[in-house]
Amino acid sequence: MSLTAPVEERSSQSLPHASAIQQIYAKVFWRFIPLLVICWVIAYLDRVNISFAKLQMQSELGLSDAVYGFGASVFFIGYFLFEVPSNMVLHRVGARVWIMRIMVTWGIASACMMFIKSEVGFYVIRFLVGSLEAGFVPGVLYFFTKWFPADRRARINTIFMSGIAFCGIIGGPISGGIMKFADGGLGLSGWQWLFLLEGIPSVILGLIVWRYLDDEVKDATWLTEDEKAMWASQVATDARAAEAHNFAAALREPATYTLSLIYLCLAGGIYGLVFWVPQLIKTAGTQDTFVIGLISALPYLVAGISMILLGRSSDRRGERRWHLALTTLAGGVGYFISGFYSSHSVALLVGLIIAATGIISAIGLFWVFPQRFLGGAAAAGGIALINAVGQLGGIISPYMVGKVKVLTGSATLGLYAIAVSCVLAFVLAAWGLPKRFYLRN
Repeated sequence: MSLTAPVEERSSQSLPHASAIQQIYAKVFWRFIPLLVICWVIAYLDRVNISFAKLQMQSELGLSDAVYGFGASVFFIGYFLFEVPSNMVLHRVGARVWIMRIMVTWGIASACMMFIKSEVGFYVIRFLVGSLEAGFVPGVLYFFTKWFPADRRARINTIFMSGIAFCGIIGGPISGGIMKFADGGLGLSGWQWLFLLEGIPSVILGLIVWRYLDDEVKDATWLTEDEKAMWASQVATDARAAEAHNFAAALREPATYTLSLIYLCLAGGIYGLVFWVPQLIKTAGTQDTFVIGLISALPYLVAGISMILLGRSSDRRGERRWHLALTTLAGGVGYFISGFYSSHSVALLVGLIIAATGIISAIGLFWVFPQRFLGGAAAAGGIALINAVGQLGGIISPYMVGKVKVLTGSATLGLYAIAVSCVLAFVLAAWGLPKRFYLRN
C-alpha cells in the first residue's frame, strides 16, 4: 500500500494547463495527505487499542464481556454529542488550530486509560476520549473540500481512510508486542503500557499539524501566487456547484438522513471488526497476544490495498453508486462467513478478510457522496452530523456483540446481525439516494 499522487488529467484541459494543475496537485497531496493519514492511524489506534487491552485488562479488573462492550461503546456517546459542535467551531477557527487541539487533548485522555481501576473509571475516561476526539474525521473531510476538487476526492478519501487498514496492519503487532514484552515493566501491566505509549504520539502529531496545515489555499506560503490562483479556481468550481451552503439547508435535505443511515450501518460493521477481531481469533484457538496481533493484521493488509485501488477506479470511471453498494454487500458476506465459521481459524480469517475489505473500502468511497451536495457551513455541519449518526453504530455494535456473547457463549448471532445491517446499507446505497448522486462528475 503506497501513497501516490495519481497522474490522470482532466480531458477538457490543454496539456500545458493540465500539467501545471498536476504539479500543484502533487505539491498539495504530499504536503497534507501523508501527515493526515498518520494522524488518522494514531487516532484509530487510540480508539481501538482497547480491543487488545481487553485481553489482559478484563481479567485484571474483573470486567465482564457486557461491561467491556458497553465501555467500548461509551466512547461513541461522547463522540456523538460533540461531533457537530466541534466541526462548527472548526469552520469558524480553521482546521489548523482545531485539529491540533483535538489531537493533543485526546492523546492525553487516551494515555490516562492506564489509571483505570473500576467499571466507573473505565466508562468515564472512555467517554472523555470520545468527546475530545469528536470532530477529527469530519474536520479532515471538511478540510479536503477546501483543498481538493470533487473529481479527485474518492482517491483522497480512500487514501485517508486507508489509515484504518494501516492501523490494523501495524496496530495489531505493535499492541500485541507492547502487551507481551512490556508487561511488568516498572510495575505496570502490559495494557497500561499500551495506553501510555500509544497516547503520546497524538500529542506530538498535534504540534506538527499546527506547523504544517493551512486552512485555505490563500494561506499557503509554499505555493506561488499563480499556483494559488490556479488551484483555488479548481476548488471554487466545486464549491459553487454544491447545493447546500448552510447547516439548515443540510438539515432540510432528505439525502442527509439516508446517508446517515448508510453510515450507521457501515460504522457498525467496522467497529464489529476493530473491537472483536482479537477476541474472535483467540476464541478460534490462538492464545499468544503477539501472534493474535500478527494474524489480525492480515484482513487490514488486504483491505488497505483494495480500498486504494477501488478509490482510483471510482474516480477514473466517475462511477460512485455500485462501487459503494457492492463493497458494502461484500462486507455483509464476510460477516456471515465469520459468524458461520467462528470456531474454525482459517475459514474465520477468510471471512474477516472479506468483511474488512468490503467495509473499509466502502467507508472511503462513501464520503464522496456528502461532499457532492454540501458546501461551506453545510459541509462542516452536515458531514459532522452524518458522521455523528454513523458513530452510533460504534455504540450498538460492540455492546450487541458483547451482550450476545454473554447470553449465548458465542458471538455468532451478533456477527449475523452486523451482516444484515450491511445488506441494508447495500440496498440504500444502490437504490435509496436521488439519481443526481449517481451521475458522473
